[in-house]
Amino acid sequence: MYLTNNIKQITYKLIKTKAMKKIMNVFLVAAIGGITALGVDHAIVKKEQPVTVAQTAKANDVKFVSMPGSPAESTVNFVNAAEMTVHAVVHIKTTFTYENPNIGYQDPISLFFGQMQQQPQAQQAMATGSGVIITADGYIVTNNHVVDHADKIEVVLNDKRTYPATVIGRDPNTDLALLKIKEQNLPFVNYGNSDDVKVGEWVLAVGNPFNLTSTVTAGIVSAKGRNLNILEGDPNSHAKPIESYIQTDAAINPGNSGGALVNTAGQLIGINAAIQSNTGSYAGYSFAIPVNIVKKVAADLLEYGEVQRAFIGISIDNLDSKLAEQKHIKEIKGVYVRGVVNGGAGDEAGITEGDVITRIADIDVNNTAELQEQVSKFRPGDKIMVSLSRAGEEKIVPLTLKNGKNNVELVKKEKSEVANVLGASFEEVTSSEMKHLNIKNGLKVVRLNGGKLRAAGIKEGFIITRIDKKDVNTFDDIKNALENKEGGVLIEGVYSNGTRAYYGFGL
Repeated sequence: MYLTNNIKQITYKLIKTKAMKKIMNVFLVAAIGGITALGVDHAIVKKEQPVTVAQTAKANDVKFVSMPGSPAESTVNFVNAAEMTVHAVVHIKTTFTYENPNIGYQDPISLFFGQMQQQPQAQQAMATGSGVIITADGYIVTNNHVVDHADKIEVVLNDKRTYPATVIGRDPNTDLALLKIKEQNLPFVNYGNSDDVKVGEWVLAVGNPFNLTSTVTAGIVSAKGRNLNILEGDPNSHAKPIESYIQTDAAINPGNSGGALVNTAGQLIGINAAIQSNTGSYAGYSFAIPVNIVKKVAADLLEYGEVQRAFIGISIDNLDSKLAEQKHIKEIKGVYVRGVVNGGAGDEAGITEGDVITRIADIDVNNTAELQEQVSKFRPGDKIMVSLSRAGEEKIVPLTLKNGKNNVELVKKEKSEVANVLGASFEEVTSSEMKHLNIKNGLKVVRLNGGKLRAAGIKEGFIITRIDKKDVNTFDDIKNALENKEGGVLIEGVYSNGTRAYYGFGL
């Protein structure tokens, strides 16, 4: 019994001991598993924590993600393009005169007769813009609206040198103007090719917004061939304005007008001209005149004194789905020919109403703005190839462009020192105008670029009949009267409403 009890006790102890060991083993395994799990979980959580760029790379190591088929790494460098262009973009300051109806004087004669009529008082104001040096000897391109009606134009270089500027010519139809300062060995911007500009490519805008000189902003090309219908054009020309802007999201503000739009190679691809905004300040959309238009206009103004506009002699419409359905046109591509001028370039080339023009020379055109942009690069007499679709059949026709008078002659405006001093363009007075105004002679002022005439108070449309009591019929009469002249000059004339006026200025 004792033995049995001892055996039971021993057996019980053994069982208890084994049980305890088993429990301890289970606990140990569980503990190890838990610790392991916590360790793994900690490692996973640590691995999944977000990593900032600062933890992995320096700012100058950041690369753009490459696309399939492109080089493994690519970067965009704006520094070189900025350095190549910022010294060739100038600050333009203009002084102009305007009539303020709220500030005036009482005409003593009117006051005597009891007429309390206040005469507008001429006021002077200043405006600023930008310009781009295009030659080492001082030719500068800017917007026409920057220098329009200016009495005085001052150009400030990036190194703070200041020069008076002369207007070589203006073109309201493209909102471009060409200026000249007397200096040599100036930095200038090389022309690029706006036909090669692609939507999505990086660009820089260089200018002087809000009088903040030498400002550079960056963006991409958002669209091409934009027509905003903002240009009034030249009232003395029968040609319509040309608007085919490059749209970008580079920040542009008042003062940027006339500045440079350049690619990352530092080449000029446009002249900044406008913004679209409800506030007057940048709101995400800016617009530049394509450089291929700029090149042509600047070259014409320099060589001829005015722009040589070429025409196909057709009226055109944008081709959309509605028009395509009406005219049974299968493919919505190109520009629809709505009409053809008899004897015009298009008529002589065989273009007919209903044709769809798809290419001018070797450039695709898909709206009226793009077509006008491409034609504007040529002069009257130039021969081009026009691709078109007629009833679904593709055709290529050779065509000789004409001018607004339906011939191929080039118009050359006489340039002289006298014209630069006067700052004006003239045209002959018609016989009907002379009869209506009861005058026998005269020469009409059709455009003022600043200069002596504007400073004297003469307005566009004034007909000069006499200078220093000598009759004026032609520009040669003005030259003869003013060349080698010193002292005061008296100009007599009449406006189209019959108002006669006298102006004086000194040479």
